[in-house]
Amino acid sequence: MTTDARPLTTIGFDADDTLWQNETFFRMTEERFHALVSDHAKGADLSARLLEAEKRNLAAYGFGIKGFTLSMIETAVEVTNGEVPASVIGEILAAGREMLSHPVETLPHARETLEELTGDYRIVLITKGDLFDQERKLAQSGLGELFDAIEIVSSKTVETYARIFAQHGDGPERGMMVGNSLRSDILPAIEAGGWGVYVPHDLTWALEHAEPPNGSPRFHELTDLGGLPDLVRAL
Repeated sequence: MTTDARPLTTIGFDADDTLWQNETFFRMTEERFHALVSDHAKGADLSARLLEAEKRNLAAYGFGIKGFTLSMIETAVEVTNGEVPASVIGEILAAGREMLSHPVETLPHARETLEELTGDYRIVLITKGDLFDQERKLAQSGLGELFDAIEIVSSKTVETYARIFAQHGDGPERGMMVGNSLRSDILPAIEAGGWGVYVPHDLTWALEHAEPPNGSPRFHELTDLGGLPDLVRAL
């Protein structure tokens, strides 16, 4: 703990679709999944069935590409009554491997914003998903040296933010979480006592949707990361 009297001392950043592209590649792979399976599952609502599989499998597989790939395979087996060709399963596995090696594309203003805030605030990356994949994307992004701490977690809850902001900062009341998911990044951070800055992405996974807490004085929304330094200075 420090004697820093500022109201805000620590800023957490989500990674996927906040600092770099992520959901775009899931949508592209889902379209490929449709093309592979639709001929073998006439009339099936593949997107709905895949989403249901992802929901069921979160507790077992967690968030990330590996769980998504396994859910695609499970859905293919289900909608074809077990008759999906082995070649299609092979194509689904290949699509998952391609996602795991896709180059990282940082989003506009990500580096500039981190560079402007680093040094004045403790900067923490708070992301959920597969450990190896998140480490790979962080390394490829070139942003790693701008963070004071890295937290790759299995889920983002009120308790998660309370722990992280206490461990790496001065408690959640003096912490801020910046991200594109209202459900995972914003609502639990505010409930923990911190600020939540919502930076919407054009594509957001259906399971991350939630209503914004517009009545909360600690909730803010920005069109992109470029506006964050001015917002922070205004607190």
